[in-house]
Amino acid sequence: VQLVESGGGLVQAEESLRLSCAASGSIFSFITMGWHRRAPGKQRELVARITNGGSTDYADSVKGRFTISRDNAKNTVYLQMNSLKPEDTAVYYCNALIRDNDLSINNYWGQGTQVTVSS
Repeated sequence: VQLVESGGGLVQAEESLRLSCAASGSIFSFITMGWHRRAPGKQRELVARITNGGSTDYADSVKGRFTISRDNAKNTVYLQMNSLKPEDTAVYYCNALIRDNDLSINNYWGQGTQVTVSS
């Protein structure tokens, strides 16, 4: 299984970005898909997550600003980020907990995409 992210970049504070993560490979079903981030000098943290049933979780720091969504037909998860702040600057990683075609459950990560927010 491969996760390919896109959509990162450099923006100014209060602007928006949308990240995309497309999954491909021997996928039987998704359990969860989500986004984590790692800022310089900090530990990786969960940003947002969506379950197969559509339930969502968000970090307190992004609630009301970020929205996670999923296109099941495209095996793609999105992160719409509005009202970006300089403290949102980080490498954003797509993560997926997937049941593979051999029915094993595995945790996959994308390569990361840089989001930089200038003040």
